[in-house]
Amino acid sequence: MDIIVKFYQHKEASRDQYHTDSIFQVASGFMASKHLYVANEVGLFKHLADGPVTLDELSQRIGVPCHNIRVLADAMVVIGFVERQGDSYQNGPVASTFLSGRTAADLRPLLRFWNKISYPAWVHLEETIRTSRPAVGHLEEELTKIVSEGVEALTSGAAMALRMIHDFRQHRRVLDLGGGTGSFLVALLRQHQGLEATLFDVPDVAAIARQRLASNPLMKHVKIVEGDIFKDPIPPEHDVILVANVVHLLSPAHNRELLRRIREQIANKTRLLLVDLWTDPTHTQPTFGALLAGEFMIASGEGASYGVEEMRVWLQENGWRVLEHKSLAGPASLIVAETA
Repeated sequence: MDIIVKFYQHKEASRDQYHTDSIFQVASGFMASKHLYVANEVGLFKHLADGPVTLDELSQRIGVPCHNIRVLADAMVVIGFVERQGDSYQNGPVASTFLSGRTAADLRPLLRFWNKISYPAWVHLEETIRTSRPAVGHLEEELTKIVSEGVEALTSGAAMALRMIHDFRQHRRVLDLGGGTGSFLVALLRQHQGLEATLFDVPDVAAIARQRLASNPLMKHVKIVEGDIFKDPIPPEHDVILVANVVHLLSPAHNRELLRRIREQIANKTRLLLVDLWTDPTHTQPTFGALLAGEFMIASGEGASYGVEEMRVWLQENGWRVLEHKSLAGPASLIVAETA
């Protein structure tokens, strides 16, 4: 009898351990994130890009005490971004591709954005949930630049996919509302050089876009206009309007208002391209979109991830006809609409 009791006690303990492991794994996720952010900030992956090095060599290159750099390096081994062979460390395949700075697929600006802006702001998520007050206020130029570069790194895959998936040969002039640093327009113009483009954004962001595009030969095809999408006139005479990664920063009411304003100020048969992390009706898939809803909320106080079907309803309510929904890169996708 004692043996049977002990057997079931062991099974119950194992089941409890399974449940607590999942809690500990999620609850301690911030530790892995911060290790990764700091490794990126001190240049760990950059200094491992040339091949295996010892901790002493890594310490000298980075200028951080050997004991301290071991903590970071071993954490990156545990997470899977760095490989250890004996006393030497080197980048794993993912870090070599996305974090070393040696390829065009560079996600270091995204990690910097999350480290400098998002990570401190997430501390206030509870307050934002309770009060709808954003956790990110006005940012100085340097921090605005970090945000713009981070968002550009996050959305670069979607920007490159968009230029291939949508047929821009049918268009002459594209307007990018809330266009940020112009990364989507640059990707489009590289593929479709016959396009003329307008980037519309608030003054602080528009200033960064001018700096970033100043030396780009494609700039001759881009006009940058400063303004507020809810207060200022929408630049006219464009046959396609791009709204990329803007909807998730707005409440349902503001999204309806935006769609109405665009419809009232543009010509018939104008195409509308909506790029975002569109979810399923439950708002739980894709997973990344569901988790980023917290990021959108702390940024604006009202943002969220939205589903394809609810955007379809908003469009129809405001004089648009949905043409198609297409996947882009990763969790991002495209909704194409036209004036009804």
